Amino acid sequence: MSATITVRRMDPGDKAWLRSEARHAGVSMEEFVRRMIRDQREASRRRMRPSEAFSRYFGPEHGVELPMRGCHGYRPVEFRDVE
Repeated sequence: MSATITVRRMDPGDKAWLRSEARHAGVSMEEFVRRMIRDQREASRRRMRPSEAFSRYFGPEHGVELPMRGCHGYRPVEFRDVE
């Protein structure tokens, strides 16, 4: 499986930084970008969801009673003929 990404109009300073960082890591620019993408993807998976953060800081352990998650369903409107 092969995917190709072309980056156009890249700032020359960004390209120089990328080349320098890749050289410092001892890999090609392509491999360096691959690793950056993989690291960011893994970091986003570890990121806490808002509900998890709320429970962590405001849960029963911290003196706050959280209500049970409710289900607020959609109730269709009914039209009746009135005589």
